[in-house]
This record gives sequence, C-alpha cells and structure tokens, in this order.
Amino acid sequence: MTWMAVESKMFSAVAYEAPGKMLYLRFRRGDVYRYFDFPASAYETFLAAESKGRFFLSEIRDCFRYERLARLQTV
Repeated sequence: MTWMAVESKMFSAVAYEAPGKMLYLRFRRGDVYRYFDFPASAYETFLAAESKGRFFLSEIRDCFRYERLARLQTV
C-alpha cells in the first residue's frame, strides 16, 4: 500500500487497497481511519473531487463501515 499526499484542509494523505476495497485516510490531526467495501470508482471520484473534505462528509462518512487505526504524531 502506498500513501499519496493530497491537497486538503481535512486530510494529509490517502491510500487505497484495490483487492480488499479498503480506503485509508490520514487526517491532518493525525488520526488514520480505514473504510471497508469502498469501490475503486468511488476512490477515483474522491481523488478528482474539488473538495475532498466535502466529498468525505457527503459520500464517505456515515456511509461505509470503518475503524480507527492509529493517531500519528504530526510535525
């Protein structure tokens, strides 16, 4: 899995595992969450979204099963 930095006020990086359909989001405050059963097409739409935060709030949060993985130190 490879993390990709994103331009967003909400997220610092994202990653996607196609075989397991899992989306990983690293929030600016350091929290890392994994979202299950996330379609590859939705990941592409998320990456292309003008506002990833707005897309998250309307299309991801409360729509997919998730778990919190860690809180990373931010520099």
